[in-house]
Amino acid sequence: MVKKDKKAKAAEKKARVAQKQDKKAAQKEKKTKNKPSNGGDDSDAEDVDLDAVLAEYARKQEQFLKVSETVVEPPSPRGSSTLIGSPSNDNELFLFGGEYYNGALASFYNDLFIYNINRDEWKLVTSPNSPLPRSGHAWCRGGNAGGVYLFGGEFSSPKQGTFYHYNDFWRLEPSSHEWTRLESKGKGPPARSGHRMTYFKNYIILFGGFQDTSQTTKYLSDIWIYDCTTFQWHEPKLPPASGKPDARSSFSLLPHESGAVMYGGYSRVKTSTAVGRQTKGGGSSSRVVLKPVVHQDTWFLRIAPPSSEAPPNSLPTVRWERRKKPANPPNPPRAGATMVYHKGRGILFGGVHDVEESEEGIDSEFFNNLFVWNIDRNRYFPLTLRKPRVQKKLAPAAERGGRRGRGKADEEELLRNLAALEMRGTLAGADDGDVSIGGSTLVEDEEEKETKVGKPTTFEMPHPRFNAQLAVQDDVLYIFGGTFEKADQEFTFDELWAIDLGRLDGVKEIFRRELEAWVGSDDEESDEEEDDEEEDKEDADAEHEDTKSEAPSMAATSVSQPIAKEPLDTPSEAVEETEETSALTDTLPHPRPFESLREFYSRTSQAWQELTLDTLARTYSGENRSVKEIKTLAFARAEEKWWDCREEIRELEDEQTEAGIGEVVSIADKGIASGAGRRR
Repeated sequence: MVKKDKKAKAAEKKARVAQKQDKKAAQKEKKTKNKPSNGGDDSDAEDVDLDAVLAEYARKQEQFLKVSETVVEPPSPRGSSTLIGSPSNDNELFLFGGEYYNGALASFYNDLFIYNINRDEWKLVTSPNSPLPRSGHAWCRGGNAGGVYLFGGEFSSPKQGTFYHYNDFWRLEPSSHEWTRLESKGKGPPARSGHRMTYFKNYIILFGGFQDTSQTTKYLSDIWIYDCTTFQWHEPKLPPASGKPDARSSFSLLPHESGAVMYGGYSRVKTSTAVGRQTKGGGSSSRVVLKPVVHQDTWFLRIAPPSSEAPPNSLPTVRWERRKKPANPPNPPRAGATMVYHKGRGILFGGVHDVEESEEGIDSEFFNNLFVWNIDRNRYFPLTLRKPRVQKKLAPAAERGGRRGRGKADEEELLRNLAALEMRGTLAGADDGDVSIGGSTLVEDEEEKETKVGKPTTFEMPHPRFNAQLAVQDDVLYIFGGTFEKADQEFTFDELWAIDLGRLDGVKEIFRRELEAWVGSDDEESDEEEDDEEEDKEDADAEHEDTKSEAPSMAATSVSQPIAKEPLDTPSEAVEETEETSALTDTLPHPRPFESLREFYSRTSQAWQELTLDTLARTYSGENRSVKEIKTLAFARAEEKWWDCREEIRELEDEQTEAGIGEVVSIADKGIASGAGRRR
């Protein structure tokens, strides 16, 4: 009897669902017939003339006579924009474009914002010549050519029924903030969005993306290279029978000294699924659907520039090489996880994992984890925030009095003098003790440091999200915006955060605004949703009565609750590969736990200078090098080594902290001063 009652209730529920679907279809058809078609705000999206809208944008832009900057409030919320650190000024971040969708209408932007880090100040740049409004575009630094290069993107009607994809190419001059549209001499890449770009020497590399025609979405797998010296796009021919990545968008493309590396991405592929009905022959019928795919493969793009003996305008040789699966990748796999390049590593943040897809929708899990991908060793490391160590403040040795106190003071003064001498280096003729890298010195400018504005800091990561924009400037990671979904609502974050990658001593809040309310499409659909919610609630109550005694209830988790870390899979093969290529197993000087970059270079500067001199002697390129240039090259090698070992050293620091071990200092580093310690 109970089974019969359940069957009857299920049949009744199916009938109600069918009735609601018929009602929705009738209302939609009625609205379509009654809407005007004059291209205004109330018109169908398909009736909007996008060419006329964009022409109006261009006409308004021509009213600006010169490039001007105005101090403004932080940018309004937007997604699919681009953020990058200025190549010419370590104190600036550039933000361009993006879109905002509130559930009813979509707005697109072509604003260029500049954030001054030290002054905590936003400026809006207006120009008579700049790209039109867009989102989903890509830009990158110009490498040896300098500047910032931008390509593509998309624009749509307010109700997103018609899409327009760009194929224009632009260069932004970082110092003057002036845009220049670049016209290629030959054929260039087709229009697209969701692609990625990076640089290699004098080349700009472009790969992938998609084209949306409102009816279908086509994912791309073509590769294009722009020569900044000849101002031409080339579509290189790959070697025959060689592999290449599948078509995709929203992947990570990072620069490399021999080309570029790519990881992950998202696409939708055609697949057959059973409908459930049986054909006359006895088999079940099927239909072709688009299945979402989150890619986890890694590819290396090797580029060989033409030799000096090659004829003019020769093209570089390009080929794809598939790499092994990275060790300890983020688990579970996630889409919308963004990555930025930093000193031979990729910094990854956020993402979303679709847990289950049904007729009612998709259950998704959002993330706010930080990972670092060591490109050369192809291994991921999790990055976690750490509270600063509390150290007891000791009185100066001279104030402690007595012969022992005076001896300690003399020893400290001697150590300071030795450190100063060591910073000057062992090379004769050095008249400047500071190592200059890219126009900045190792010793931080105290006046500029004092101008930095204090911001609130927290030890909790920003709210989980996907498609956040990342940039690194002066070893600090900046996280802007991003998207979060709850049920059928979509929220765009309006905030900027900063994390020091060297210290990981908290998340600094640059600015943050509350999320704007989700509007929805129109009032009729809102009323309809309320009716649906009431009916669904009745159905849920009925089902709850039926299943109350059959299954235990499960507590719902909050969307803002931190996500539990899952154990990382470490294949034995990956472990062996990592141990062989560990950054701590070579013969170069290694940093120690709790040792800053400044302390590491101060301790090992002589060794790095000798290594640099030896390298220059072997390559016959050190004859005309000045002392300052040699010291600069030595510091660059030491900095690269410090960052390469950073994750493994951080693990040692955590182990020592858990064991109650503080900073370890070798007495051998004190040199002559060690005699004072033995004398006591």
